[in-house]
Amino acid sequence: MMASSCSSFFLLLASSLLLFSPSNVASSIHQLPNPTTLSFEQGYTQLFGDSNLMLHRNGKTVHLSLDQRTGAGFVSQDLYLHGFFSASIKLPSDYAAGVVVAFYMSNGDAFEKTHDELDFEFLGNIRGKEWRVQTNIYGNGSTSIGREERYGFWFDPTEDFHQYSILWSHNRIIFYIDSIPIREFARTQAMGGQFPSKPMNLYATIWDGSNWATSGGRYKVNYKYAPYVAEFADLVLHGCAVDPSDHSPTCQGSDAELYNGITLSTSQRSTMKKFRKKYMTYSYCHDLERYPASLPECSIDPESKFSTHGSRRTKRHYWSSVGTAVLD
Repeated sequence: MMASSCSSFFLLLASSLLLFSPSNVASSIHQLPNPTTLSFEQGYTQLFGDSNLMLHRNGKTVHLSLDQRTGAGFVSQDLYLHGFFSASIKLPSDYAAGVVVAFYMSNGDAFEKTHDELDFEFLGNIRGKEWRVQTNIYGNGSTSIGREERYGFWFDPTEDFHQYSILWSHNRIIFYIDSIPIREFARTQAMGGQFPSKPMNLYATIWDGSNWATSGGRYKVNYKYAPYVAEFADLVLHGCAVDPSDHSPTCQGSDAELYNGITLSTSQRSTMKKFRKKYMTYSYCHDLERYPASLPECSIDPESKFSTHGSRRTKRHYWSSVGTAVLD
């Protein structure tokens, strides 16, 4: 039986601290008033997939499945301009090549040619190789400029629920896994309009990404192992909802400034640096074949262990029999 959201949050935080640092790493969620979880009916609606979306625990857990017929997805009922958005996710186990699970924000339906997007994308793999997670950011229709980063996990994401969160404010975007910050993306003047700045919905989907998700499309979804089921729980929508008629925010003053006030502490930055050094396997900033002239927010370390196509020149890690990450 799954523990309560509060208990699981602190257990996950404790396990993360043991891995990365003995010192306390504060969670941004504690700076938010009443970051309560919602049932599906309270905040979401089905996007596609009919019976491939199933509700459990009175709507507090959502199962999205992929089979040969279709995938599935859901979307927040409201658009938000800034906020903290989170879910605990358990990924499909066994052979999952070609399977993509996504937890992301987008306004592509409202702003087709100038859309913004913030992505967590989970990329399945063949048996014996672990899932990978990718983050990406688009602003003002800048889809020709992908700001992808890819990472390995320090745990098996198919064995239990883990928390994935996005903080989006006027000044910065922070991605978290189990309250560990893994990426911070700050607004800069040189970036111009490419920082996401328009209201977005929150989405969760599972779909067939056979043409690209695993080894560049070498390994496809094998429906012999279907259905592939991704489980979502502890759903948090803590943001400034907007009026759908004119996209004006419904929160003002101190409420609107709440998210701008959330920053990373020294210990959080140290933890993020350790994570990125050990687990980041691709960075667009190091992809000189794709971007011969680095994008304005990138700062290249001449001693980095990344190749000119953005991938890390290092040993792979895999899961040992006791569930810890090991280098080969």
